[in-house]
Amino acid sequence: MSRQVLIVPDLHGRADLLIAAAERYPDAHFLSLGDAIDRGRHSMETVQLLLNLKDQGRATLLMGNHERMAGEGLKWYTRYTGTHDLGDYRKAMEGYQWWMGNGGDSVRKELGSLTLEKFPPLLSAYLDQLKRVVYVTTDGEIHDEPPSEPSVLVSHAAPPVKHRQYPNPLSAALWLRPFEGPFAMPDGVVYSVHGHTPVRTPTRLYRHVYIDLGAYETGRLALLDVNVQATPDITVLCGRGDPAVARRYSAFGEAIPTQSVNLLGTL
Repeated sequence: MSRQVLIVPDLHGRADLLIAAAERYPDAHFLSLGDAIDRGRHSMETVQLLLNLKDQGRATLLMGNHERMAGEGLKWYTRYTGTHDLGDYRKAMEGYQWWMGNGGDSVRKELGSLTLEKFPPLLSAYLDQLKRVVYVTTDGEIHDEPPSEPSVLVSHAAPPVKHRQYPNPLSAALWLRPFEGPFAMPDGVVYSVHGHTPVRTPTRLYRHVYIDLGAYETGRLALLDVNVQATPDITVLCGRGDPAVARRYSAFGEAIPTQSVNLLGTL
């Protein structure tokens, strides 16, 4: 029997929506697209829940660009503690400010304080668990490399490709936007799934599917049930938020039909 794999896009601190998803699908394996932190008010609770699911064998965790930014200062500060090179320290401070200026300040406010010297162990443990690109096969197994059988490629922003701005394909997978595609994919990949770019409704563009509905502000979280052989089923959990915000999100490609579940009154 194949395992049900549900892809979870950018949570940005919406622990309540993650709890609802885990309770609604107690037997599913969750594949987080990253950007679980920043912007929303409960990044640390979200991180703890994801790590709990992973420890239970119920989740695979990917890196988003926000996790990438969160780890930059820590990486250089850790190096500085061994080298005592002020150049490493400067890079650590630059990395920290990069993150703070792009959503990390919400985590600092949530914790009351946040420094590289006393970086939260929970957040550090989470950052250490993250993959960048995986492939899901018909049996629900998740692979780090392209398998020999048909699969769905899953990464935060885009398939890993060489790009003039991101020579490292694994960096491109964290940052590229849909308008910079279409992106080449390995042989055997039927379609790819991504978050990163907020869309009004789950959208297919060429063979790429985008499912980030801006959950942290709209209250709408799309869960994509991986189906390698057909169009995936997508359920949208609707909790507290302002769905009207989505009017300013990107509209492109082909809208994918969804079913909605109203969580209001249950959260």
